[in-house]
Amino acid sequence: MGVPAISVAMSVYNNAAFLDQAVESILSQSFSDFEFLIVDDGSSDGSSTMLDRHAARDPRIRIIRQENRGLIASLNRLIREARAPLIARMDGDDISLPERFERQVAFLEANPDHGVVGTWSRDIVEDGSPWHGVFPDPPTSHESLLDVAEKQTLLCHTSVMMRRDPVLEVGGYRAAFRHCEDYDLWLRLSERTHICSIPERLVLYRHSAGQISERHITEQIYGSAIAYAAHRERLAGRPDPTAGLERLPPVDQLESLFARKELGEAVRQRVARGILYSPSGLRGPGFELLLDHVRFGGTKEGLWRTVARLVKFGEPSRALRLAAALARH
Repeated sequence: MGVPAISVAMSVYNNAAFLDQAVESILSQSFSDFEFLIVDDGSSDGSSTMLDRHAARDPRIRIIRQENRGLIASLNRLIREARAPLIARMDGDDISLPERFERQVAFLEANPDHGVVGTWSRDIVEDGSPWHGVFPDPPTSHESLLDVAEKQTLLCHTSVMMRRDPVLEVGGYRAAFRHCEDYDLWLRLSERTHICSIPERLVLYRHSAGQISERHITEQIYGSAIAYAAHRERLAGRPDPTAGLERLPPVDQLESLFARKELGEAVRQRVARGILYSPSGLRGPGFELLLDHVRFGGTKEGLWRTVARLVKFGEPSRALRLAAALARH
């Protein structure tokens, strides 16, 4: 068997509701020279049976079974197992349009200085109808990506195709950056290769009430702020304080770790601003960081409206605590 042009990397954990659509969208790609690696990360909802059915009819599929180890461990295993020089990411809830791989391979062949290319997405909800939220589209040049790196999502993770060698060279995904592992990886890769997205909507990205970006919004914003701080340290030629960490430290240890006096408040402010409209964020541990942001003299703009929002979210005691902090400080 020859080496395929692409290794498709999908981690599956209880994705039965949408798994058939996701797998079929890969098998239907117009560019067909790929192996399809799927880690079954300890699924218990029937996903395993569905994967077996697909593998029985298409030899490009190779299933890797393991006890539940989480997304980061699964993705790193897929990178190690991949035989192709290009790795295409895919999630078990989403759909890739048939021309996706063809467009991305052509782009990478024409742009050898680029190590990662994503695509724009068309966002949908669980039943497949359009999602009406608003997010900026990912940047379409490496320069514009660097310009917004601190402020927005850099790539749609499920749409990405990347060269395997630079991903291995930077060490793959890092365990400490759980829930923002892709953002941390893009920053590290951006320091040695070019990254951008094709301005075509070649994936359908599914939003759901239980998705990670909502359930773990505080951890995602917190980790992203630290990942960007580490990126700045590397760009300045200084050691990465987060290298080798299995977990990120609490906010009161960041200034010591980075030897940067202002970092703790900068992270608190980023979390505070990021959770203002999120029910799960305001109900979770991010609320304490929001209070600390106020207590340490952070900007209060818009926070009285957050008091009213907490009442609307059914959190009157938190509304009172925030109001008291705003009045006192």
